[in-house]
Amino acid sequence: MIVGTRPGARRAHLSSLSTRTHATGAASTALRPVLESPRTPARVLAAFSAGIYLEIRTEIEPRVVAVVHGEAVRLPNAIVLSGALPPAEVGDDAAVGAGSIRLGRAGLSAGRWWNPAPPLGPADPALLALAARATADVLGRAARRPGLDGNGAVAMLADGCASESLVDVVTAAERLVGLGPGLTPSGDDILAGVLVALRHLGTSAGVPRAVRLADWLAAAVTYDARTRTTPISATLLHCAARGEAAPEVTAALRGMAGRHPLEPALQGLLSLGHTSGADLARGLHIGLDAVVARAAGRA
Repeated sequence: MIVGTRPGARRAHLSSLSTRTHATGAASTALRPVLESPRTPARVLAAFSAGIYLEIRTEIEPRVVAVVHGEAVRLPNAIVLSGALPPAEVGDDAAVGAGSIRLGRAGLSAGRWWNPAPPLGPADPALLALAARATADVLGRAARRPGLDGNGAVAMLADGCASESLVDVVTAAERLVGLGPGLTPSGDDILAGVLVALRHLGTSAGVPRAVRLADWLAAAVTYDARTRTTPISATLLHCAARGEAAPEVTAALRGMAGRHPLEPALQGLLSLGHTSGADLARGLHIGLDAVVARAAGRA
């Protein structure tokens, strides 16, 4: 019994504790597998003013769900709320599945869906070659540098992708997974950029060898990502392996494919985070160069 309260007040108090608020948001289609599965326990992995990250106790990917507000980066594993985020602290219990997310007294569900891997449509390999040179120029002038600028494993990854050397690609990937500080280490961001570029631009340019290279790289990157990097970054690597990315990344891909001006899209990507945008852009450039090389028939 709650000491010092009247019976009626106690009933009202208990009723308020059981009352749930409900909100809908725009959810990535990448979340369908976990949202449409049976409800599974989760916990708050990280909580910031811009977003809350929930780690689900499941083998289904994505294992981390991002609950963010409309002004935050729309990660490919995110549900975006138009209003305020529910209160949460690291370690809080939550649940995901059966069509919703339960966090404290808040219930969240998908009011609509968005695609984190929109198709680019056909792309002319000659235009991609021009985009590769333009991208190199923008990145060369950028104030923000990749977190692993000058790293030997990054150079090995670029050379391996360009020459289609699976040994170099896999060796470089093993060195890069989890390399660097932060919730999404630089090595992971670079690998994510390469993966989505190979898959999307290879498909658009009709270069199946680039898509197959993406398949090999995806297998190497996701094999033991859970044990080698942060849970958030491991989830984003699994998303990238399927071609899923934030809108800033897909906008840069669309710029490379000639769908809209390239430099503004790259500048928007470069503005993300401390080095994440620059690392993702570097990965996109590596993947773009590889597609151009495959399209030209170079070994």
